[in-house]
Amino acid sequence: MTPRIDHLVVAARTLDEGVSWCETTLGVTPGPGGEHPLFGTHNRLLKLDDGSDKPPYLEIIAIDPKATPTRGAGLKRWFDLDDAALQARLAQGGPQLVHWVASVPDIDAALAALQAIGIQRGPVVSASRQTAHGLLQWRISVRDDGQRLFNGVLPTLIEWGSAHPTQHMPASGIALRQLRLRHAGAAGLRAALQALGLQGMSVADGPAGVSAELDAPARGRIELLSPP
Repeated sequence: MTPRIDHLVVAARTLDEGVSWCETTLGVTPGPGGEHPLFGTHNRLLKLDDGSDKPPYLEIIAIDPKATPTRGAGLKRWFDLDDAALQARLAQGGPQLVHWVASVPDIDAALAALQAIGIQRGPVVSASRQTAHGLLQWRISVRDDGQRLFNGVLPTLIEWGSAHPTQHMPASGIALRQLRLRHAGAAGLRAALQALGLQGMSVADGPAGVSAELDAPARGRIELLSPP
């Protein structure tokens, strides 16, 4: 397995708002997801076609108001979900693309490669959630402060166990055509992606942002843009 785009992260103030956003923006209802006890979050998922046998997916994620994170006092939720500025943007502008996750075959080696060029992507956290098809397990890089780094443009890293969530997701009809990355420190971002073995990524200089180009049968060509 080579490093690849695993999933896009759309953050929402509430999961209901995220579902409504998906129905309005993409014209489809996201499939079921689950709860993440470690971080006190929950999600809904949507399989994306990219022409491969291991397609990526779109994750809509929000803080679960009924859950208390079990990860430990003082440790922040993943994807900057505890960041007041991000939550203010979600309250004002609604759900939005904020990040992406890359799947790697050896997360320890990948993190060491980043550390060698001065990037502390965070420790590896083992996580899991129950599904209708059994326990889904993965290892993921999450900093203690929850930061995404490079304004969300540098991916979080994930190493899946024996199963991947898209194995049991129905086709959505939504296709991921391109993921484009932009950052004022594009040279450093390119170096990080090269260290991870993520080849062929579109990286440009400019205000930080992630752009995902999707084809949706009910809506046509759609571009999701992360906020600066």
